[in-house]
Amino acid sequence: MNRKYTSALLENAVSALSSLPGIGRKTALRLALYMLRRDVGYTENFASALLALRKEVKYCRVCHNMCEEEKCRICSDMRRDHSTICVVENIKEVMAIENTGQYRGVYHVLGGIISPMDGIGPHDLEIESLVERVASREIKEVILALSTTMEGDTTGFFIYRKLSPYNVQVSVIARGISIGDEIEYADEITLGRSILNRTSFVVNNVNNE
Repeated sequence: MNRKYTSALLENAVSALSSLPGIGRKTALRLALYMLRRDVGYTENFASALLALRKEVKYCRVCHNMCEEEKCRICSDMRRDHSTICVVENIKEVMAIENTGQYRGVYHVLGGIISPMDGIGPHDLEIESLVERVASREIKEVILALSTTMEGDTTGFFIYRKLSPYNVQVSVIARGISIGDEIEYADEITLGRSILNRTSFVVNNVNNE
């Protein structure tokens, strides 16, 4: 049973905050009371930042990364290697790989991985737009930086099959990332080395089946 509060406004604030992932009602109460102790301007700026994020955020028309313009800063940066595409599940993986400082190519954000148990199929992801990028540009390599789970491997194999008609090298990150691990939780050194020591998808994932 939910705890009763003396203020309906506080109750509403706690309920809203506790709806966030990983935030229980005790933590939500502490956050709400913290907001009350700060000046009104702080809370207004906090709320404005969230509203702006929700209303004004865009997704890059090329790679589907989060941005403020039609193209993200990575796709717009001509110093990057645009012939190499790193395929990731979500925007969090882009940030994780960028933090390693070991990768200078561009990205493609799928928006998830194939997971029949969750009702997510290939057509729910940005796979066709990846194929279009490879078909319409001079792409030399596609790196699959997906979680080393059954769903991640299934997604990688599906993408490999979709790209097989094209003259492009398909690689996977080295297994410095443990089996079953998710990319976003890997430390930067391990993740950076996994990108640098990537290997051919065919050798590691197809010939051994």
